[in-house]
Amino acid sequence: MLCDVIADEAAFRFVAGRPSVDFTGTLGKRRREEPVERIPEAAALGRWFVESGLTDEPVVVPATALRQAYPLREALYRLMRAPMRGERPTRADLELVNHWAARTPPAVALTADLTVRLVEPTVQQLFALLARDGVDLLGGPYAERLRECSSETCTLLYLDTSRAGSRRWCSMELCGSRDKMSRYRRRAAAT
Repeated sequence: MLCDVIADEAAFRFVAGRPSVDFTGTLGKRRREEPVERIPEAAALGRWFVESGLTDEPVVVPATALRQAYPLREALYRLMRAPMRGERPTRADLELVNHWAARTPPAVALTADLTVRLVEPTVQQLFALLARDGVDLLGGPYAERLRECSSETCTLLYLDTSRAGSRRWCSMELCGSRDKMSRYRRRAAAT
């Protein structure tokens, strides 16, 4: 049972609505003493690129890429969270994200079934794509729809695309269910 919980915590989450926001979720449980690192090695980053839908083909991810991934991820996270907390973004975070956003993204090609695919992207090109997605989101009309999960144990960010803009959890199936069950148990114990 404990192994299932640990495996579940380490699973990739794709609930945010945008690749750059999902990328920030590769570090979970940020408020804990020991956050959950979902990309602890280069191979996991390669899997994330495929599972996120950024690329169909596995990408060769050198070990050095993690030293680039973590700072980009954390800069995006802080930039996305700053407005929620009434803070201004730091110059260092802006410079790092803008550095990656200025790089060349992967080339695209149209397939026979009229879908778009990336043409042999490199890790650095995928980082550029993530940074550009973050810039597009933060500089666009949906920036004020960025939210942090209301669960006490979750720190995932997500884009609230609900009509009323009142979504509370990163995922109803994950945190929403847990929160409702927890409230039910507290009420039942009180009666």
